[in-house]
Amino acid sequence: MGPTSGNPKDSGPESAKRMLRRQLLGVRNGLTEDDVHKTSQVLATRARELPELSGARTVAAYVSVGAEPGTRPLLDDLHARGVRVLLPVLLPDDDLDWGAYDGPDSLVRVERAGRLTLLEPGGARLGPDAVLTADTVLLPGLAVDGRGMRLGRGGGSYDRVLARLERAGADPARVVLLYDSEIVARVPDAAHDRPVHAVVTPSGVRRFGRGAADGPVQRG
Repeated sequence: MGPTSGNPKDSGPESAKRMLRRQLLGVRNGLTEDDVHKTSQVLATRARELPELSGARTVAAYVSVGAEPGTRPLLDDLHARGVRVLLPVLLPDDDLDWGAYDGPDSLVRVERAGRLTLLEPGGARLGPDAVLTADTVLLPGLAVDGRGMRLGRGGGSYDRVLARLERAGADPARVVLLYDSEIVARVPDAAHDRPVHAVVTPSGVRRFGRGAADGPVQRG
């Protein structure tokens, strides 16, 4: 059954978010595998220079799928440098458990009914609170605006992660990888939304909040 006009999610920020998601996903779906591959290499080069990643001991990240800005080269780079990389495991209630990344062979394909096939860590499960040990959290997203507000995919998994961090008083750096066209004028936001600290795109790094005094854009 489709949503009805009486649903409060059909108006205000949530409705605007859905419209923006559709637009951005339409553009992503037009990218070729070669486009995604080339971008992932550039993003890894940009991101490895970011202090939030170069100085981190533990990074909570994710494995990109489809036309998402590619994270695989960055994961391998972090792992090769001895950084502890945590990757999410999607739970039935859409919350996230975590496991350690131990190279490409440690990933397993997981089929989710009605969803994309995901790549998840195949080792021991560390529990949802494992994210509290992260110095930096790499968040998936579709857009970021000039305030650092992030547009997610709408599943709510990372809203739970951010809420868990806030309840625990943890304040890791929050970083997003995006295509250049996904820096937008404004992301509709609700009271529970929190800005990110940095966004990495192929053309440079834009910073918000902590570290923003170093300059809004750093280009290589």
